[in-house]
Amino acid sequence: MTQKYTKIMSNYIIEIVNCKKIEKEFLNLPKKLYKDDDNYVTPLDTDIENVFSPSRNKMFDGGEAIRYMVKDTNSDSYVGRIAAFYNNDTANQPNDKVGGCGFFESINDQKVAYMLFDVAIEWLKTKGMTCVNGPVNFGDREMWWGLLTEGFVQPIYGMNYNFAYYQEFFESYGFKNYFNGMSYKRTFDVEDLNPIIQQKAERLSSNPAYCFRYITKDEMSLAAEWFYEIYKRAWAQFDGVATVTKEQAYKMMDKLKPIIDRKLIYFAFHEDKPIGFFIMVPEINSVIKPLNGKLNFINKLRFIYSLKFKKVSRIAQGVIFGVIPEFRGKSIESGLMNCFVDEMRKGNVSYQWLELAWVGDFNPLMMSMVQRYIRAKKIKNHITYRYNFDREREFERAPRVSFSRPE
Repeated sequence: MTQKYTKIMSNYIIEIVNCKKIEKEFLNLPKKLYKDDDNYVTPLDTDIENVFSPSRNKMFDGGEAIRYMVKDTNSDSYVGRIAAFYNNDTANQPNDKVGGCGFFESINDQKVAYMLFDVAIEWLKTKGMTCVNGPVNFGDREMWWGLLTEGFVQPIYGMNYNFAYYQEFFESYGFKNYFNGMSYKRTFDVEDLNPIIQQKAERLSSNPAYCFRYITKDEMSLAAEWFYEIYKRAWAQFDGVATVTKEQAYKMMDKLKPIIDRKLIYFAFHEDKPIGFFIMVPEINSVIKPLNGKLNFINKLRFIYSLKFKKVSRIAQGVIFGVIPEFRGKSIESGLMNCFVDEMRKGNVSYQWLELAWVGDFNPLMMSMVQRYIRAKKIKNHITYRYNFDREREFERAPRVSFSRPE
């Protein structure tokens, strides 16, 4: 059944995205708003469409999503958008039922922003939610998550980029900082390595029991198996970190296949058994920027040519890192990084810097590892906000990830 919603305020009217015409306007609005901003990169239309496709997004199993747009009746043009969503499996948190809102865009008019927040929250209340996080994705946190408040430069793919005035909209409305998602950058100047860490890594590499290397062409399936075995042990002792099934591990590797550079996927072994990984991929925003969101046949060829042959990407994007508990404190992290730097010295890789995104301030151990072992510097911050529907309730920030030591 077609949903209908109309709310008029002055010359603005809210419409539900419920037909192909308005869906197209939803996709095209950011292209219009950021047309004069050289830092903005249009995401692939198909990736945004997939978020709101019940057949492609598993979050619709036990969940719903709705999209709204604001139209200016004076100019007959759209000037704002937002999506609201929830999933019953992920909504149930201690003392809360948490919904989400995201894909927010607006002209610099508080009236438009507040109309969008109002309608999203009204809908979530009818679905039984008690609070809302935003701006977030209807899916994994690795994509379209958080409001950019520091580091207004060209983003890596899947990272939100927005106007600076959005922060005032969220905070003046009443959204509070639930957690910060920080991005770190580290150049690949081989002379910039910490000498002590480098010495430890080289000493470890000289031990024949240890091996650090990137994957071979024939090891994609094995890499998924190695990743799964390490992840479930490396992260199982952290409270608040999602588990990964073997099926999910294989899907992750399969999803990365089109953009994988084998010399960005490193594993550590002890006596031929995998004990750690550092997985990176080429950052693709520099590749897709000329495509304007369209991935038709010709643009697919352009994408492959630019990424694989012209090697346009100069940024290695960190995806995930892990070491199993019994090998922590043995400089495995340094060994993995040093192995990558060795490939740089040989001229086998040509990336200029590494960027690691979405390191939450609720995870102090990960922050320490990024700063100490990788020696990366903070360059961006994305705030995930929360808005409690009960305005009298005391606000609490996201709980810290804690480490549970084995008995």
